[in-house]
Amino acid sequence: METKPACASTVHMMLRVASYRSKLPSFGLSIVLASAVCAGAFAQSAPKPKVSTRAIIVPKVPDGEGIPLPNTETGLEDRDDGQEPVAEEDDALDESQEPGRATQPTGTIPTIERDVSKLPSPVREPRERILAAVETGDVEKLRPVVGTGEDATSLSIGGNEADPIDFLKEISGDGNGVEILAILKEVLETGYVHMDQGTDFELYVWPYFFAYPLDKLTGPQRVELFTIMTAGEVLDSEEFGSYIFYRVGIAPDGRWAFFVSGD
Repeated sequence: METKPACASTVHMMLRVASYRSKLPSFGLSIVLASAVCAGAFAQSAPKPKVSTRAIIVPKVPDGEGIPLPNTETGLEDRDDGQEPVAEEDDALDESQEPGRATQPTGTIPTIERDVSKLPSPVREPRERILAAVETGDVEKLRPVVGTGEDATSLSIGGNEADPIDFLKEISGDGNGVEILAILKEVLETGYVHMDQGTDFELYVWPYFFAYPLDKLTGPQRVELFTIMTAGEVLDSEEFGSYIFYRVGIAPDGRWAFFVSGD
C-alpha cells in the first residue's frame, strides 16, 4: 500500500495552491485536516512491531552453582548462607512399617517355606493355638490368642476400634465369624515367608503371596491363590500390584502381630 507518498503529494499540492488562495481562511483548515488524515493513514499502514510468541528461555545453571544440593552422606542440605545444614523432617510413620500394610514386591522371588517344623517354637506354638481355635467353629475361642492392650493382634489396617471378637463377627459374611475362621484356616495352611530377618520388623507371614510377585506365579501356585480368593479379589490384587487379601503375621517372639486385609 502506497498511502504515505500519496498523502505527501496531496499536502504538497495544497500548500502550493494555498500560495494563490491565502486570502481564503477556510483553506488553511483544509490543509490541517488533510495532514491529519494522512497522518492517520500512515499510522495504520506503518508496520506493527512483531511480538515473539517463543517461550522465554531461562539460562541453564550449571550443576552445583547457586543451587543447594543434598549431602548424600549426612542426609543434610548444604547451605550457602553461612547457617548450619538443616535435616529434612521424616514422616511420623512410614506406612510400610504399619502392621500388615501391603507393599509392592521388590521383584526378588522369596523363599517359600511349607515345612512348619522349621518354624521356631515361639512361632509354631501360636500358629497351632490359632488353628485349634479355628477347628472348634467358635470364633470366641480366638479371644485368648488375640490378646489385649498393646500386644493385641491388629485386625484392621486402621486399628481396632471395637471388641476384637465382635469385629471379626461383623466382617464375617455369615455374621457369626465362621467365614473368617475358614479364611484363617486356609491362610495358615499355605506356605509362608520369613521377612525382614534381623530387623525390628522381622516376621513370619502367611500366605507367601504377600511377598511374592503375582506375575511370577506358576500355574499350580495360581490354583493355590484361587483357593483362598475369589476371581474378583485376585483381580483387585493384580491391579494393585501385590497381594492385598487376608494375611497373618507372627513375630519371632510368638506375638500374633496381625490378621488383616486390604492395602
